[in-house]
Amino acid sequence: MMRFVKMTVNGREMEVGVDEREMLLDTLRDRLGLTSVKRGCEVGECGACTVLLDGVAIDSCLYLTVWCEGATIVTTEGLLARDGTLTPVQQALVDEAAVQCGFCTPGIIMSTTEIVGSGKRYTRDEIR
Repeated sequence: MMRFVKMTVNGREMEVGVDEREMLLDTLRDRLGLTSVKRGCEVGECGACTVLLDGVAIDSCLYLTVWCEGATIVTTEGLLARDGTLTPVQQALVDEAAVQCGFCTPGIIMSTTEIVGSGKRYTRDEIR
C-alpha cells in the first residue's frame, strides 16, 4: 500500500509517496537520487547507509521510510555548504588521507558528525 510521508531531507521539505515496506535507504537512493547513501550489507552491520535522523546516526537500510513522518534527515550531500566548502569532519578525513576506497566514507562522516555535534566527550574508557 502506498503512503505519503512528509519529511525534511537535506534542508528541503518534501512529501514522498512510498510503499509501506520501503526502507529509507531505497527512498533516498532510488526516489531522491542521494547516492552518497550506499547499499552495503543491508543488515545494519557495515554503516555504509548511515544518515542523520533528527541528529542521530541510523542505518537507513533498517529504517522504514514511513517512520520518518515529520523527521529531518541529513545525508552527506546535505553537509556540503552552498559554496562547496567541506565540513570540518570531511576536511579532517581529506587532510589525514582517511578515505580508503570511499565506499564506507559517507557512513564514517555521518557517524563522526553525530559524535562531534552531540557535545559528548569520548575517551577510551567512557562517554561523558
